[in-house]
Amino acid sequence: MSDSNTTDFTNPSVFILLGIPGLEPVYVWISIPSCIIYTIAVLGNFTILFIVKMEPSLHEPMYYFLCMLAITDLFMSTCLMPKMLSIFWFNSREINFHACFAQLYFFHCFSVIESGIFMVMAFDRYVAICHPLRHTTIVTNLMVGKIGLAILLRGTIIELPTILLARQWHYCRTNIIPQPYCVHIAVVKLACGDTRVSSHYGLFLLFCVMGLDAIFIVVSYTQILRAIFSLPTKDARLKTFGTCISHLCSIIVFYIPGLFLSLTSRFDQKMPQYFHALINNVYYSMPAMLNPIIYGLRTKQIRDRLLHPFIHNGT
Repeated sequence: MSDSNTTDFTNPSVFILLGIPGLEPVYVWISIPSCIIYTIAVLGNFTILFIVKMEPSLHEPMYYFLCMLAITDLFMSTCLMPKMLSIFWFNSREINFHACFAQLYFFHCFSVIESGIFMVMAFDRYVAICHPLRHTTIVTNLMVGKIGLAILLRGTIIELPTILLARQWHYCRTNIIPQPYCVHIAVVKLACGDTRVSSHYGLFLLFCVMGLDAIFIVVSYTQILRAIFSLPTKDARLKTFGTCISHLCSIIVFYIPGLFLSLTSRFDQKMPQYFHALINNVYYSMPAMLNPIIYGLRTKQIRDRLLHPFIHNGT
């Protein structure tokens, strides 16, 4: 690389977010479902928090974990969606250097936190189904608070090297990010020099942190399924398994596409840039919208509390 190419953008004060390259003429149409998804995510997760707060019968560990998930989804979606919508609506492509790294850090931080929440929710289901008589003594409200704090500290501390490594590189290739947000691999690709340590640490987080969370979830559900199949009647098996459906659906939405997209962003150079950015947008925004819908529809206590005003007015 020539000197003229390496000095133009040395540590720029701003990055330029391209949005979804190649789809600029239809930004208005893309913004409509994006705005709807974000609105549903905000309203849905706030509704979950409000219902749990106002209904004393829901002041239990399972619903506290659900509140943690709702708060995390609110932060994750708010990290990305407002800036993305400003690009679609107002062509506001610039983002301050420090703001870009803040967005990068908080998004990945809350991704790790959400992974940890899914892991402890699997543990809660394991204890509730495999050791039902001991559930109230093992999973107490005090324990939930300690677990929540541990998950928060794990996410914030383990992501610190990501931001510290990313900030130390010299950014001299360009200041243009071909996405509507700052995420780790998209930003590091703009740096000059050998950035393999950043890429390797990102893979470490993917496989050794979130991957371990996924393994613990699989182990928990292996034990859960063994306990379910040992139940004497089909109705009992279906009823018990039904208590896990919401959690399983949310896990599938979070882990499977996330693993695929994370790997393709690093290794697949043939995928069209606009397609990759568009699929990323859908993936990053959908879990925050789908989680409150899944739990609202599948959890009887939340569904009944949500429908109570309408049923009451109808009678």
